Amino acid sequence: MTVNNKIVVITGASSGIGAASAKLLASHGAKVVLGARRQERLEAIAADIQTQGGQVAYRVTDVTKAADLVALVELAKNEFGGIDVIFNNAGIMPTSPISALKTNEWDAMIDVNLKGVLNGVAAVMPSFTQQKHGQIITTSSVAGIKSFVGSGVYGATKFAVRNLMEVIRMESVKEKTNIRTTSLYPAAINTELLHTITDDSSRQGMNALYNAVGISPEAVARVVDFAIAQPADVNVNEFTIYPTAQA
Repeated sequence: MTVNNKIVVITGASSGIGAASAKLLASHGAKVVLGARRQERLEAIAADIQTQGGQVAYRVTDVTKAADLVALVELAKNEFGGIDVIFNNAGIMPTSPISALKTNEWDAMIDVNLKGVLNGVAAVMPSFTQQKHGQIITTSSVAGIKSFVGSGVYGATKFAVRNLMEVIRMESVKEKTNIRTTSLYPAAINTELLHTITDDSSRQGMNALYNAVGISPEAVARVVDFAIAQPADVNVNEFTIYPTAQA
């Protein structure tokens, strides 16, 4: 079982789980293609990977724009000759009570957390269908399997992603295209997600939790590496990643 020579596209790759996964996969021989909105962060991560002997390409990418995802997949094909995996990792988490009516933030979460994943799926589906193999990994959340006060809309986007991944897997079986899907349900992982919270009470509660029990994004990166490394006839489709100290 190995990720060596796998061509992996990663969104949300400029920090957190995406950056940690890119570095780990590249260190194990994968060819990684990074997409995110912050060019300077992409440049720094790519330089670090190259210094360590890894193979990497990157492109500034906004997952809310379908054309950006198509271009990112084309970059993988042009640089490395194909695509084996897409890791739909980009996401935002401006949690708040529904009664706060932060409707602009609701729209943003739907655009990034759900439509952004759909754009990634659409970008790889023609290639995966034609070559009759591929893997779609998506970062959902523990809020995609449990309901939390203050996370109604965020959780709704993550529940939707869970359903989407399972339906893709089931349809692929029917269509005999051998597309594997993996959904990740991280709990308190120390990333930049908390920076997107504008509601004071939500931010204070989340900061307290993460300060108490949060673990590094490398924990999730190891799960991503494991999922990709499985043989083609094995689909490991769901992982919940908790800090051991989190109730």
